[in-house]
Amino acid sequence: MPIRETPAAGLRFQIASDQSLLVYFGDGIAPETHRQVVKMLRLLQSQPIAGVRDLHPAYASLLINFNCFTLAHDELEAVLRQYFDRVKDIPLPEPKHVEIPVCYGGEFGPDLADVAAAHGIAPSRVIDLHVSAEYFVYFLGFAPGFAYLGGLPAEIATPRLAAPRKRVPAGSVGIAGNQTAVYPFHTPGGWRLIGRTPVSLFRSDRQQMSLLTIGDVVRFKPISVEHFAELAKS
Repeated sequence: MPIRETPAAGLRFQIASDQSLLVYFGDGIAPETHRQVVKMLRLLQSQPIAGVRDLHPAYASLLINFNCFTLAHDELEAVLRQYFDRVKDIPLPEPKHVEIPVCYGGEFGPDLADVAAAHGIAPSRVIDLHVSAEYFVYFLGFAPGFAYLGGLPAEIATPRLAAPRKRVPAGSVGIAGNQTAVYPFHTPGGWRLIGRTPVSLFRSDRQQMSLLTIGDVVRFKPISVEHFAELAKS
């Protein structure tokens, strides 16, 4: 599908299907680009466009699904250009800071040694680097409560597994490329597992079911196996 540039700097449109349009705000993973995505998301949520059905934010883009019987791609693009002129005035709330305890290695992190070997460093150095960073929640997807976190130190960025596991335990902390994340449920998955948290990332009995939301800031804290067991009971 062709990508069309617009007069708005950095804004690009791509037809994704007969009833969806992709809006790009930049390239790559960068907080400033993502803030533009979130501002547009909030603007569209507060001032919805007739015919738009769903909004799906990502790192640098927003996928917009719409009713193709009442709205055309060009019509939606024209309205979005006008919306973009107002994006800079949309306020964003102060980020929520969340600390997640993690027991690294052993049965909880079966890929920790492989990640360390791939970079020629000790497993303890992988842990030090992982907990040293401050991560930004860019978006949620794949499974309820699964937050894609940017900010992983380049020294431990590692490709996904060649073949995904059929079952990844809930709470597993993984690395895929320059991202890290926590699996909220038992699911298949191909991320490199370096640890596990006893904290529930998603619970239907909570008012805010997902522990993490877009814009949150996350830090990981190393804990012992004993502390993991204590927290898992609570």
